[in-house]
Amino acid sequence: MMKARRALALLFAIVMVVTMFSGCAKDDPNKRTLSVFNWGDYIDEEVLQMFEEETGIEVIYSMYETNEDLYTKITSPGGDSYDVIFPSEYIIERLINEGLLAEINYENIPNMELIDEKYKDLSFDPENKYSVPYMWGTVGIVYNKTLVSTEIDSWYDLWDPTYERNLFMMDSMRDSIGVALKMLGYSMNTRNMDEIDEAIAKLKEQKSLVLAYTGDEVKDKMIAGEAAMAVLYSGDAATVIDQNPDLGYVVPVEGSNIWFDNMCILSTSQHKTEAEEFINFMCRTDIAEMNRAYINYSSPQREVYENLPDEVKADPVQYPSDEIYSHCEVYEDLGDYTQIYDQLWTEVIAS
Repeated sequence: MMKARRALALLFAIVMVVTMFSGCAKDDPNKRTLSVFNWGDYIDEEVLQMFEEETGIEVIYSMYETNEDLYTKITSPGGDSYDVIFPSEYIIERLINEGLLAEINYENIPNMELIDEKYKDLSFDPENKYSVPYMWGTVGIVYNKTLVSTEIDSWYDLWDPTYERNLFMMDSMRDSIGVALKMLGYSMNTRNMDEIDEAIAKLKEQKSLVLAYTGDEVKDKMIAGEAAMAVLYSGDAATVIDQNPDLGYVVPVEGSNIWFDNMCILSTSQHKTEAEEFINFMCRTDIAEMNRAYINYSSPQREVYENLPDEVKADPVQYPSDEIYSHCEVYEDLGDYTQIYDQLWTEVIAS
């Protein structure tokens, strides 16, 4: 697999190219276009080229780093220009409640039948009216075996003063607050202010130990051995372990978040037919496997899983056991409490 830095550089090049050509599309009223807004480093760039070559649809591709960045962008002036987005479960729930997603016409997405039933009809979109599964995984701790002196199996390890200025936390409100909540034995979706305040106090207490709050760049940092531990998504964990065999990954004993990223169409999309054509293409077995192999995340596509080597199916990083799965929570939309979480997370960063 290509290193993340090179991959991001290639993706940036794609963004620049399609953006440059987008002006031409405006001059040709018959040109079909599609604006795709996705997480950074979250697609095999060859897939975009293949889609354009097979369909003649020009893809205008851009990226974001967190669900909150996505939400801010699509609800700001000009945000209605996007067609396909890749939000996580709790943002999908919020977008549905706010009327910002279009219902999907599955007559245009026959490849939906290739998605395993296990990943359909989940709580955030019970009938999959608005979303099609793309990838799933867990949140856990990546640790450097040469830099840790104890067994790493608990969120409390991220509060061990032994590792002062030697760990990375996510620059993500839900994930970092969720870590503290789960460590304390609370739900990651709690609306109990006493529990929330206790978690925030823990994060402020931990701050002197944190080397940095990071995004995608943490992968290169952990590969380079720059810290003893980092909170990562499971697919990123698989990527960095491939690059540095001194690294390991664990879902802490207290449990964690199990997340689902789905493909959605904004209700303001002017290219819904093209969007559904793109989603159907992404569910095709060869394409879904290309994306899985490139980003190392867990695919919900049935044939992709069936064709995996046994050692990959047995990899607890990419395919956790039922026991681990049972200790994990799916994020829910916090409603009005989203602003409270956001305000308190800002306090943590500023403290």
